[in-house]
Amino acid sequence: MTTVLPQRDARQRDIVPPERLAECQAMVVGVGAVGRQVALQLAAMGVPDLRLVDPDHVEVVNLACQGYLDEDLGQAKVHTTAELCRLINPQIQVRAEVARFRSSMDVGNCLFCCVDDIEVRRRIWQAAQARLQFFSDGRMSAEVVRVLAAADTESRKHYPTTLFASAEAYQGACTAKSTIFTANIAAGLMLSQFSKWLRRLPIDTDLTLNLLSAELSVG
Repeated sequence: MTTVLPQRDARQRDIVPPERLAECQAMVVGVGAVGRQVALQLAAMGVPDLRLVDPDHVEVVNLACQGYLDEDLGQAKVHTTAELCRLINPQIQVRAEVARFRSSMDVGNCLFCCVDDIEVRRRIWQAAQARLQFFSDGRMSAEVVRVLAAADTESRKHYPTTLFASAEAYQGACTAKSTIFTANIAAGLMLSQFSKWLRRLPIDTDLTLNLLSAELSVG
């Protein structure tokens, strides 16, 4: 039997209200560099219900930039990430699905979009936005992070304007696309917006952080 530790969240309760967090059913779509860190942070934070969706399996190129282990090679990303989430927080309920996102999926009330294709983002938003209370999209290219959040009328209007055509997407060198430290920062910014929403504070709709030049833009 799992031991419940009542003081587990004692130092974050004024920042992450437990009564609001208890109502959250979170989905993370894509558990690559950013999504894996989002899932682990959600587990540590104490979200009670978490669903992970990703069709991919761990490859050697995922180890350094996504934080997977050598022993994870060949395994489904959602399964190894779910196992680590349970180790971090034994009270969490985690469901893992080795699949691409489908509009028929139960998305819960909070969705973290961590995919690397703009058309997939568009499909996820169109299929799920009406069912969600909170939505965040994390985008990363090399040392540049963009985090978008939607939880009210204005932010819901803004998000679709960021869904440009695939042909307009920046194509960087394959050896300069992702780092674990950038992914962790992206995930932290997404969870920061989630925490603001939990406290019923205004969220930042559109953030861009360039780590190389140390520039933060708030849109």
